Amino acid sequence: MSIMDDDREVGKLEKQWWKESVVYQIYPRSFLDSNDDGVGDLGGIIEKLDYIHDLGADVIWLCPIYDSPNADNGYDIRDYRTIMKEFGTMKDFDKLLSEAHRKNLKIVMDLVVNHTSDEHEYFQKSRQNPANRYRDYYIWKDGKNGSEPNNWGSAFGGSAWKYDNAVKQYYLHLFAEKQPDLNWENPEVRRSVYKMMAWWLEKGVDGFRMDVINAISKDQRFLDGDAALGQKYGSWGKYVNNGPRVHEFLREMNREVLSKYDIMTVGETSGITTDDALKYAGFDSHELNMVFQFEHVDLGSDENGKWNDRPISLHDLKEVVTRWQTKLNGKAWNSLFWGNHDQPRAVSRYGDDGKYREKSAKLLATLLFTLQGTPFVYQGEEIGMTNVPFDDISQFRDIETKNAYRDLIRKYPENIEKVMRLIRARSRDNARTPMQWDDARNAGFSQGDPWIPVNPNYREINVKNNICDPDSVYHYYQAMIHLRKKYPALIYGTYSPFLEDHKQIFCYQRTLENQSLLILLNFSENTAEIRLPEEIAAEGGKLLISNCRFPKNEFLAGTMVFQPYDGNVYLMN
Repeated sequence: MSIMDDDREVGKLEKQWWKESVVYQIYPRSFLDSNDDGVGDLGGIIEKLDYIHDLGADVIWLCPIYDSPNADNGYDIRDYRTIMKEFGTMKDFDKLLSEAHRKNLKIVMDLVVNHTSDEHEYFQKSRQNPANRYRDYYIWKDGKNGSEPNNWGSAFGGSAWKYDNAVKQYYLHLFAEKQPDLNWENPEVRRSVYKMMAWWLEKGVDGFRMDVINAISKDQRFLDGDAALGQKYGSWGKYVNNGPRVHEFLREMNREVLSKYDIMTVGETSGITTDDALKYAGFDSHELNMVFQFEHVDLGSDENGKWNDRPISLHDLKEVVTRWQTKLNGKAWNSLFWGNHDQPRAVSRYGDDGKYREKSAKLLATLLFTLQGTPFVYQGEEIGMTNVPFDDISQFRDIETKNAYRDLIRKYPENIEKVMRLIRARSRDNARTPMQWDDARNAGFSQGDPWIPVNPNYREINVKNNICDPDSVYHYYQAMIHLRKKYPALIYGTYSPFLEDHKQIFCYQRTLENQSLLILLNFSENTAEIRLPEEIAAEGGKLLISNCRFPKNEFLAGTMVFQPYDGNVYLMN
């Protein structure tokens, strides 16, 4: 009998389906276009459900599919109970949900409730009459000294306040000006949100990924934020992220809605620590199942924030991973990811998208699937899709990227080459170009003109080529997912790091009762030699899987040599 069989608890951890699942994230606009209008849609997703199932995923996370004017590609919602026309109809969604469930795939929706679109019915009513109930659904403030209520800057550039001539006040928008923030201090707002969530759950969806959920509670003093020297706008982070009532609101949400269903919940929570995560996703917190944290994503940030092309230090990456693995163990659950719709392509950021593209993409998969937490795979990662060689700012569609380009040009007016280099390295549009299905026109995404250019490398990097090649990135992802599900230690086991000061090697052990696996990863383009700790070498172990075509290190030894981007998993004796 397997050590997983029949036991409700594994070690100290309670078994849950969402802990054992692999999530596949879909950006619908760029996944597959079934009606050739240049925009991906629900019909395209239905068409590829078998592909996702065959990969080994258990859950699909859909980026927003709600009715939206698309100021921020669907994260500005006009109607939460209507499907965006470009994507299809509610009938199409119902078919998607039914077909997914028939194939044992769950559907997690993107919940965006920090803000709405300025075209939402509530905001339109909020602007009409200062005495009506909807005025307090949003955050309206008088100006101060002839200017904005405070110095907060929008995450997308410029002020976080927009003056409305009809209202004669400013409204808060932490993101785009067409994304006014809801006033969560108002219990009517919260009740409306919970009612909408329950509506989707009654339809049968299997959970929510909650957009910027740790920003819903604002410090009601609305004090100025810290501003860098010479900068007009200050940061709102310490007054918004993990705000004063956020845990009260989430416990209320859990009590009123989430606790009544067997679902997966994951919160997007920027700027949090491990201690914060225990409050949001602790096993006894009664809030969320897990959170997305972004420490590994933010590594290398400089005076331009994320807009840089610095290489990531392996030492820093190991420190972040190890801290989250150890601090949450037995107390909360991690989410695991390299990329998503807001990040550049994983192999371009953390690996080598040139000579060692396939091998380093497999290396990243090895780490992703051998840590404690729920792994999230972003569409295209499983075939090693890369960043895009955009030539000109006109090729970008992302509002954040366009605003950053404007700001960087002001900073470096004589160096457009540098500006484009930084934009290309970190733009969200890198992840939003069409999924590369085959080597036909537009990568098989659409017969129409795609809403955003296709990466020109699609003739080499595509699903068709990957599936035909047994040594491809795709087949390695399949194998790693199978391995994860075969060995419970990779899901529920404890994490123990070794060789922490090694500049090239990432080494750790996963242990559950009498099952132990050792993971060795060479995060460099150079050969690496290691000497294992005596207790590990003495125990011995046999290779379970390797990203090498012809692996040499079949057994653990005291001294071992690893080639560039080698990644091996061993079953200990």
